Amino acid sequence: MGKILSKEYLSPNVVQLEIYAPLIARKRKAGHFVIVKIGEEGERIPLTIAKADLEKGTITLIVQKVGVTSHKVSALNIGDDVTDVVGPLGNPTHIENAGTVLCAGGGVGIAPLLPIVEALHNAGNKVISLIAAKTKELLILEREIRSHSDEVIIMTDDGSYGQKGLITVGMDEIFSTRKIDLCVTIGPAIMMKFTSLVAQKYQVPAMVSLNAIMVDGTGMCGACRVSVGGKIKFVCVDGPEFNAYDVDFDELLMRLGGYKQEEESDYRKELERIKSGTL
Repeated sequence: MGKILSKEYLSPNVVQLEIYAPLIARKRKAGHFVIVKIGEEGERIPLTIAKADLEKGTITLIVQKVGVTSHKVSALNIGDDVTDVVGPLGNPTHIENAGTVLCAGGGVGIAPLLPIVEALHNAGNKVISLIAAKTKELLILEREIRSHSDEVIIMTDDGSYGQKGLITVGMDEIFSTRKIDLCVTIGPAIMMKFTSLVAQKYQVPAMVSLNAIMVDGTGMCGACRVSVGGKIKFVCVDGPEFNAYDVDFDELLMRLGGYKQEEESDYRKELERIKSGTL
């Protein structure tokens, strides 16, 4: 159980929650995530630890409202308790001084990218951060990313802020004009598929952090399995980060959409319960 100490909307559908969890804060490293649950019968969902404050004993989670559980988490207020917070889980990011690193994040993927940007910068790398969103209103954590980057480039699909275009356009421009030693990219699976192809085009080593469906987060359920280099891996215990060139993104995309109809049905039922006051 973790008490919410602060809450802030970063965009209309993205909420930042600071939760009291001193043991997790103490062990957390860049790349780690937690599994949270709301209510004794609630669904378990993975959320990346975006920040940790050792003095306050808190971790910061960033939630995008998509399905039933993410809406429930987002609806919590300061003083409320998250029923279960389990972690840190997964393997931490391998951090070393690689040289010049391009960190590319799209949408809410900027949240898990933030601790990696910070850790890479602290390790002595020159960090170029490329962050993207559909519009300026949906861009999150710009100030925090800037504080740990040597250079920040912003892309928006509609051109309302920064440069106009998809994140792959920005990557293509950077790779064609500079020597990049490593690329780290996090965002929607379809975005990571194409950013990986751009990195491969320029023969730049690339790493991705996958956002597969998870249930237990300990490798027992198999819900998060993905093909990497022709072998079955479990994102929760083998990842969440993998060599971008080896990931079967088409399989990942298919699996991510496997429960879409059920999720939409549950969400409609939840809205009906809220309207009828039966919760």
